Amino acid sequence: MSNKETIQLIECPRDAIQSIKHFIPTEKKINYINQLIDSNLFYCIDFGSFVSPKAVPQMQDTAQVLENIENKNETKLLAIIANEKGAEIAQAYDKIDFLGYPFSISETFQQRNANSTVAQSYQRVEHIKNIIASGKQELIVYISMAFGNPYSDLWNTDLVLEWIEKLSELGISRFSIADTTSEASPERVKILFTLLKHTFPELEYSIHLHSRAENAMLKIEAAHEAGCRIFEGAIMGYGGCPFAQDDLVGNIPMEMLLHRFKNPKGNKIQGLLTEFQNLIG
Repeated sequence: MSNKETIQLIECPRDAIQSIKHFIPTEKKINYINQLIDSNLFYCIDFGSFVSPKAVPQMQDTAQVLENIENKNETKLLAIIANEKGAEIAQAYDKIDFLGYPFSISETFQQRNANSTVAQSYQRVEHIKNIIASGKQELIVYISMAFGNPYSDLWNTDLVLEWIEKLSELGISRFSIADTTSEASPERVKILFTLLKHTFPELEYSIHLHSRAENAMLKIEAAHEAGCRIFEGAIMGYGGCPFAQDDLVGNIPMEMLLHRFKNPKGNKIQGLLTEFQNLIG
């Protein structure tokens, strides 16, 4: 749990590599994630997903990757799931601290991403919560399309607040506020986060932005000013949801977040950049 001053960073290699067309060998993924953990720069690593290999072929080896991850410090591990089956598989792994469920408040995107309506996804969250209730894993709900959508579906801040209230009534206390298709402006980020912090101060929020690099820092600063203390990103800004749109918008570059909030030695960041280039090369 973060306090008012501590900044926590979540590195998302899963998001970065899930849309890369050529299959990255399992051993390379293992080595890369272990390097991220060894850096001790991150609160949490979003390392993989338990989803259909037909839908996301790059993640078909998540179980093998997990078995070979060596966590030598307090870095947390997070895996994405899309349904109850994914939760049933993931809950057997004690190494996993968090399961992330993408919950879109856009009907169009929820159908694209999880083949379900928003109402059906709400029921899924309840079922998943029950599946993992006896274990140590905690469910994080990603509020996808939280800043708008490109499909002309209904969006406003009241809709975001409405679904967070409903989900919190199921016992969800951690939310990732996600901008899948770069709809957010700095002003919209600040307004929404200010509303969230004032309306539900007992809940914990991270921000997961997909953004063009040229205005990414303005959005980061807007979220920070509004009280956000957990930021998600990916080395070199790679990533994007393959089910969102053809023109994928990448993640916030993690090196930007590291420079802004952690200020590690430059060679440490350069080492991670080199490791990522080796991973995808």
